[in-house]
Amino acid sequence: MTRSEQPSKAEIRSRMRDQRHSRTVEDRQRFASRLVQAHHPALDAATSVALYVGVGDEPHTLPLVEALHNRGVRVLLPVVLPDFSLDWAQYEGAKSLVPAGYGLLEPDGPRLGPAAVGTVDVVLAPALAVDQQGRRIGHGAGCYDRALTYVSAETPVLAIVFDDERLTQPLPEDPHDRRVDGLLT
Repeated sequence: MTRSEQPSKAEIRSRMRDQRHSRTVEDRQRFASRLVQAHHPALDAATSVALYVGVGDEPHTLPLVEALHNRGVRVLLPVVLPDFSLDWAQYEGAKSLVPAGYGLLEPDGPRLGPAAVGTVDVVLAPALAVDQQGRRIGHGAGCYDRALTYVSAETPVLAIVFDDERLTQPLPEDPHDRRVDGLLT
């Protein structure tokens, strides 16, 4: 397939969203349980992690957030700002999460600023699909693309995707995109 025949990011997003929508609640719960047991050297050694609370058809990450928090890991969660950039706040337990725009759950604690993501040991980022070279298709608002500019190249960025969202064909990539260093599945 030539570059001009490659599906656009919008086409891939649409396909992957349809695929996610077809998953059962049980499938998402099984995956969430598996995430809590997942091991990656960067995550296993981390004392601070940037993560997100998966909602809707996304992988359910709250059990992982809670497990890391209970292990004593400092967990930063995103707070979406009106311009779709991300601020960050520390997770202090499930009772600290409040409903926010776009159906999200966000921590209600003090805001730490957009650059706070650059202070963590590992970033666990959402994605709709990731290819074998680490190219990532996100949800399309550019939230994480902007946030990752604060993250050092030495800080591992791992995507969380369902097994069938690990693609063998190369994904389109823009100059501002940052590839992920691995997957947590």
